[in-house]
Amino acid sequence: MAAQADIGLIGLAVMGENLVLNMESRGYTVAVYNRTTSKVDDLLKGRAKGKKIVGAHSIAEFAAALKSPRKMMCMVKAGPAVDDLIEQLLPHLEPGDIVIDGGNSFFPDTIRRTKYLESKGFRFLGVGVSGGEEGALKGPSIMPGGSVSAWPELKPIFQAIAAKVGSKGDIPCCDWVGTDGAGHYVKMVHNGIEYGDMQLICEAYAMMKNLLNMTPPEMSEVLERWNKGPLDSYLIEITRDILRKKDPETGKWMVDVILDKAGQKGTGKWTSQNALDLGIPIPVMMEAVVARSLSALKDERVAASKLLAPPPVRTPANKEELLQAIHDALYASKIMSYAQGFQLLRAAAFEYKWDLNYGSIAMMWRGGCIIRARFLEEIKKAFDQEPGLKNLILAPYFRDVIQKGESNWRRAVSEAVLSGIPVPAFTSALSYYDGYRSAQLPANLLQAQRDYFGAHTYERVDKPGVFHTEWLEA
Repeated sequence: MAAQADIGLIGLAVMGENLVLNMESRGYTVAVYNRTTSKVDDLLKGRAKGKKIVGAHSIAEFAAALKSPRKMMCMVKAGPAVDDLIEQLLPHLEPGDIVIDGGNSFFPDTIRRTKYLESKGFRFLGVGVSGGEEGALKGPSIMPGGSVSAWPELKPIFQAIAAKVGSKGDIPCCDWVGTDGAGHYVKMVHNGIEYGDMQLICEAYAMMKNLLNMTPPEMSEVLERWNKGPLDSYLIEITRDILRKKDPETGKWMVDVILDKAGQKGTGKWTSQNALDLGIPIPVMMEAVVARSLSALKDERVAASKLLAPPPVRTPANKEELLQAIHDALYASKIMSYAQGFQLLRAAAFEYKWDLNYGSIAMMWRGGCIIRARFLEEIKKAFDQEPGLKNLILAPYFRDVIQKGESNWRRAVSEAVLSGIPVPAFTSALSYYDGYRSAQLPANLLQAQRDYFGAHTYERVDKPGVFHTEWLEA
């Protein structure tokens, strides 16, 4: 087979197939291969018919179809499958060839794979891709990291297929993130923030449903209004659409016939685990992971609901005032979640020696991805104005938003708690804010406790050094 393809892609599930069509639509010739080769034939006979897409029925044939240096993008399940595929590719690689992992791989695996392939004279990119099926086809957010010299080779392709933002629609939601695992790390934090965003919207929904007795279409109208303001985002948009949908079988609202038992694929857990390793508090994201785990205990929750009576639901005196309070609580909590995410990125940059550009990351998330939202532009401005900003909530714009909405935020959380409506993400976001703005926390007592039972020592406020007290006198 003559070498004619600009790039190749292995793994023709939904994301892979749509990325192939996206690349071809931007003028690139793409080689494709899938372990189940009938998928290759189906694509060529179907959606790819008449397009500049070259099918291959073996890895050798696939490699032969690619121009040098070969660019091979793998869209397979994260984990051992990626390592297995790399080993299959190795005999067909030449020095300087580039292997690209576009799946949801855990960043330590990407660090390891980058070192491994570079040691053999090849190059490796770990690339976060977000946007789902539609984004892959029309323009995703792309977060590349890995072998630095590989980026100029892929930059034209990735920036061509990425979503575009800006007043002229000419800023690609794709830029170089950093060495080895940086790209997949940024995608992991994106997914952690996504968990938080989704949970926060669900808690606003629960309050509208249980405190205000609103129907799904009434809630959809509220979200329609909210999506025209600072909460404008993809997740608000799709939630608005979900709440308008009826079940064709029963005629009920679709959201009311779906079992309240959430699934997860693990990226939120990875974010939480890594934050604990780095000592960075990300309670909104962690609570979102816990909420999904709690939802899975459906049978236990149903049994408990028959034994543990809830408090009476408080009827608000003014519906519109409470709706505004929920809006402000959602926005302030969202700010906390993103602030925590960017603090985690700062800690990771230090720990793993990455030179991360936080404003650039905000713009990569501005379009194409699941957490795309209008206020990411304000995050970009905040880091442009102060590149060393330690926490987003200290930036003038976000500080002003929080202080204006703080009383409503507290009111919304209080109303939910008093009526027994679980709002763990709202509550943890507020507690994080109160903790971060507190010059004095009760950790002094905690250190005394640790020193009492384990001689862990403590520092003093009045002089330097490390101290221990014999708490039990002879």
